[in-house]
Parts: sequence; C-alpha cells; structure tokens
Amino acid sequence: MGVNIVGPSNAEPPHQPPGAAMYQLDIILKKGSNLAIRDRTGTSDPYVKFKIAGKEVFRSKTIHKNLNPVWDDRVSLLVESLKDPLYVKVFDYDFGLQDDFMGSAYLHLESLEHQRTLDVTLDLKDPQCPEDNLGSLDLAVTLSPKEGDTRDATMLLRRNWKRSCKYQSMRLSDVHRKAQLWRGIVSISLIEGRSLQPMDANGLSDPYVKFRMGHQKYKSKTIPKTLNPQWREQFDFHLYEEQGGFVDITVWDKDAGKKDDFMGRCTVNLSHLTKEHTHKLDLPLEEGEGLLVLLVTLTASAAVSISDLSINMLDDPHERHQIMQRYSVWRSFNNLKDVGVVQVKVIRAEGLMAADVTGKSDPFCVVELSNDRLQTHTVYKNLNPEWNKVFTFNVKDIHSVLEVSVYDEDRDRSADFLGKVAIPLLNIQNGERKAYALKSKELTGPTKGVIFLEIDVIFNAVKAGLTTLIPIEQKYIEEEPRVSKQLLLRNFNRVRRCIMFLINTGCYINSCFEWDSPQRSICALVLFVIVVWNFELYMIPLALLLPLAWNYILIASGKDTRQDVQAMEDMLEDEDEDFDRDDKDSERKGFMNKLYAIQDVCISVQNALDEVASYGERIKNTFNWTVPFLSWLAIVAFGAATTIIYFIPLRYIVLAWGVNKFTKKLRDPYTIDNNELLDFLSRVPSDVQVVQYRELKLDPNPSPNKRKKNNPG
Repeated sequence: MGVNIVGPSNAEPPHQPPGAAMYQLDIILKKGSNLAIRDRTGTSDPYVKFKIAGKEVFRSKTIHKNLNPVWDDRVSLLVESLKDPLYVKVFDYDFGLQDDFMGSAYLHLESLEHQRTLDVTLDLKDPQCPEDNLGSLDLAVTLSPKEGDTRDATMLLRRNWKRSCKYQSMRLSDVHRKAQLWRGIVSISLIEGRSLQPMDANGLSDPYVKFRMGHQKYKSKTIPKTLNPQWREQFDFHLYEEQGGFVDITVWDKDAGKKDDFMGRCTVNLSHLTKEHTHKLDLPLEEGEGLLVLLVTLTASAAVSISDLSINMLDDPHERHQIMQRYSVWRSFNNLKDVGVVQVKVIRAEGLMAADVTGKSDPFCVVELSNDRLQTHTVYKNLNPEWNKVFTFNVKDIHSVLEVSVYDEDRDRSADFLGKVAIPLLNIQNGERKAYALKSKELTGPTKGVIFLEIDVIFNAVKAGLTTLIPIEQKYIEEEPRVSKQLLLRNFNRVRRCIMFLINTGCYINSCFEWDSPQRSICALVLFVIVVWNFELYMIPLALLLPLAWNYILIASGKDTRQDVQAMEDMLEDEDEDFDRDDKDSERKGFMNKLYAIQDVCISVQNALDEVASYGERIKNTFNWTVPFLSWLAIVAFGAATTIIYFIPLRYIVLAWGVNKFTKKLRDPYTIDNNELLDFLSRVPSDVQVVQYRELKLDPNPSPNKRKKNNPG
C-alpha cells in the first residue's frame, strides 16, 4: 500500500503534550529520488534527520555524490503521542561548512494504520520556494502499540530519574538484563555467488556482500573481476528473538573512486529454519541477477549471563567442579568450539572523570569479548560508582581480549567516554581482585580513574591450541578506517624497524664473508661446513626451537630479552594529541572528503604498512615469549615437526600434503580456505597491541598537568 503524505515546512513542528499511550514506530528509510542539487559538481551528499516534538531522534548515514541515494537504514522509536508528527528534513553534507537544506516533510502519525507496514512516499518541499520540486523519500513505516510491561518499565525509569541511585540501579539492572541476553547464535557461511549481474565496462563485476540483522552488521571481502565469486567466509550473529528474525543481504560492486553499484538484495527469514541443523540456501537476488549460496545454522545460546555479585556460578564449589570437568583434558574433542568460560566481576570504579556540568557523571560499564557485549546499570551522579555485577561469557578463542569500557550516560545524545581497559584472556590471574587504571579510547595513555575487576578463566588447552589454527573471528562492529598522517608515519616506522633488523642481520652475515673479524669468520666457516656436511631436514624446526629455548632460559633467569616497549608507549601517548589535532584540522578542510580515490589509496597503503609491520612483530614476539601459551604451542609444533621429519621420509610427507590439498574441495565442496601459519600469527600480539594490553602502574598522586594532557576530550 502506497501513502503520499506531504507537509512541507522548514520550521520546527510545535510541541504537543504526550498522550496516555506508548507506541513503537519502526521506520525503514529506503531511498531518495530526484533530490535537489546543492554542490557545484551537479550532485549532493544527502543525509536525513528525523525529529519528533522538536527533538532529533535519528540521523542517517551520508550518501556521497548521489541524487538518488539508497540508505536502507532502520530505526525503532518510542512515541508517547500520535499528535506529534514525524518531521523529516534532508540536508546536503558540506565538510567544514554549514550543511545545505534540501527539503522537508511531515509524516502525520495519526493517519497510520496500526500493526501494518505501509510504504510511504514523502514529497520534499522548501517553504521559502513551495513551487520547487525537491524530490521525494521512500519509507516503510510500522506503528505498533507497546505492550504494558515495556511501557511500565519505560515510565518507571522516568519516574525514578530523580530518586536514589541505589533504587534506580536495581530497576535498570532488570531492564538491561532483559534487553541484552541473546537466545541463540546464527552461524552464516557465505559460500559463493552465481551468474551475478555485470556492472563494469569489461562485462564483469567486483562483488562484495553486506549482511545486517538488527544492529549487527558484516561485510565480506571483495572478489575482483568475476560474476561467479567464491567467498567461503563464516561469521556469527546473536539471535535475540525466540521466534527468529530477518537477515537482510545486499550485494554491491566495488568501484574505486566513486560510489559502489547496487547489484541486488535478498532476505533470510530465520523463523522458517529449524534449529541445530545446517541449511543450504540458494537465494535469488531481487532487483538484480543471479543468486547467493549460504549455509545457515541456528544453535542454542552460549552460556552468557548477568547476575548480582552474591549469585555467581564459580563461587559455588559444586558448579565450579562441573565446569572444571566440562573443560578437562579428557573432553578435549567434545564440541571444539566451546573452548572455555570467563566470569567477570565488575565491582566498582573510583575517581572517574566528571562529564556533566554538575561536576558528576552518570557512569555505566560495558564488557566486551569479541562480538559479545553486555553492560551494567547506570549509577547516577557519582564519580565512585559501585556496580557489583557478574558477567559470564563463553570463550570461543582463548586469544580474545576482554575490553571493559566506562561511559557517562546522557539522555538526549550519545554516551561520553570515560575510560577503558583491554585484558588478554591469557594474562588473567584467576580469582585476583585487581584495580586497573583506565586508559584513553585508543588505549595509548592513561585517563582519570580506576576500575576494580575480578576475573576467572577456565579453558581447555587442547581446544585452545586447535582453535589457534583456524581463522580468527572478525568483529562486525568496528570504526571505519580514517586517513591520518600520524598513523601513516607510525606504521612506516614500524615497517622500517623490521626491515632494518633484516638488513642488520644480512650485514652481520656479510661481515663474516668479508672477514671483518677473523675470529668470527673462522667460527662461521667451521660451523657452515659442519652444518652443510651433516644437514638433515629435521634440523630446520630444531633450529627454530633453539631461540625459543634460549630466550626462555634468559627470561627464567631474570634477564628479559624482549624489546623494551617504553619507546613505543611514549610514541603512542604523544600521538593522542596529534589525533585530536587531526580531527580539528579535518573539520576545517574537506580535502580528503572530496578526493575519494586518493583516500582509498592512502587507506590501502596505511593498512598494508600496518599488516606488514604487525606480522613482522608477531613473528618476533612468538620467539620472545610475549605470550607464553603461544610460545609453548610453537615448541609443541616444532617438536612434532622435528620428530615427524626425522622418522618419516620427506617424499611421503610432501605426497600426503599434496594429496590433501588436491582432494580437499572434493571431500568438502563448502570448505573454508585458511592458512594455519597466518591464523597462528594472527593470535600473537604486535608491539602496538603489547603496549595497549599492558597494565598501567597506579599513581596515587598523579600530576594535574599530566592528567589534563591524557584526558580525552
């Protein structure tokens, strides 16, 4: 059903008193058509704002250089009164300048039918020039009365706003617990596409796929120059609704330097799929050509929970014993994805930064493990909050990093960042209540305040070792990469350090050939003759064991040979101010925003430098015992390789490897390709990550000047 509702105005809608009922307004902002030109290039960079009762409730993403943008943005709003219309305004984004008005319209909520999705077309008008045609917006709108319990909870929170913090915390705890806990896991494997639509002049495309389920998003890699791409990527979404949900899928053609082309869409209705069973789906693309092949599996929820401090499973000896048995070495091959469990007790924080004009803050705490995210209730008007909550997560990768962030709640805008700590699971001392000094958002320097945590990790070492050799889980909620000359310079310096190490090693070896030191050259010559004369292939992994063993002996004897990371830490702290300066400069200059091709190249170079530097540092850190678990795993691997190569002729090993590689696709057509060595190295932290994960020493009397320098803001 199409509805055309026009109410042009550039003035703010009048405020109406709230009614007695609560409604949920679900809106899909689909696309715009024939929007107004506001840039000199004959295009615009449109985005949309929604307002109700004079208050902004939603802002869409910006679509650059397009008069017919496709947003596909979804938003759910709580509406107190249908008398207040939805005020829709469209603007042209001008970086560093005032955004240009492109038209507005009203959507009168009283005219909408309840519990029915309506397709709405809004004609945009400018009240200064009412005769001008400024295009239109297409929306899908669903208005539903809210059930009594949700409305009561919402109204209760508002009535309690000025009551005591303790009473608020109890009520908010219940609401958060109900909203956060997921009911199951949706495991999706993107296999391939078939006969996709050609979008480029060469008759091919560079396709990639976007997945969205609620607030959860995932973007696949781009497969260049093909109409039958093979992705073979796997990822998980959280399922919050017992009856299922929808996964929205769109396919795009990657175009460097301009807007990507839309190639089609499809939807997966999870309510039609049975649980604990893998479904192979061939999904034809709407508004395009071809189909996508997916494998979708619905599984029961992992052991995730929120409880009060007085109620937690690991303090119960019987439950703790059962969990220890569950992850004992005798059950190493039972459900390999269930590596372990982590329990986080968020006790309290002290000395937090004041984010409100009253000199107080309204802090709450967010605990994240990979893509699992839970949060505490808010403690109002307090710089020393006590939460006393226990969070439990399943561990799918023992190399994951537990991130604990503290925010200040603001009712009418996004929360303010107060501090953060990142704790690798392998660094945790079980049952130890510790005070962690909070860091800045980039984890490069301290900020004000400490947080008290008690963490327990129980895991199966065999499962953890096997998981190290499979692809690492990617986070689907990450910030978009940005161009930064400081980040580019840092990554360049990291690559240069790795390259200089190789150059210095080559110079040292060459000095033996040049006889700069006769004694060293004679020893090198004798060693070379002995090794070459007696060389066997098993000596290669045996030689790799030697630096591991040597560094372990030095560390055990108190001589830590690992690189001093103080220089890296100082460099990252100095960059904090540079990042802020970059942000202010980029607000004044729209250069990067206008030259998309240059930005793509810069980001690619920046990320490539980071990748090269990271892998060089990870190889070094493997032998430096930066993560002892991984170094022990390397010892096991090298020892096993030494034994196998010693007893089994090389030709048989190579033959078995080749047969396995050639027959892998025949045995499992939907297997996901991976490189065990790169997957192992992806778990080893780089030097930057080592600095980020280091605990700060508590300073009982920090300097006010240093505190001011390191405070974000």
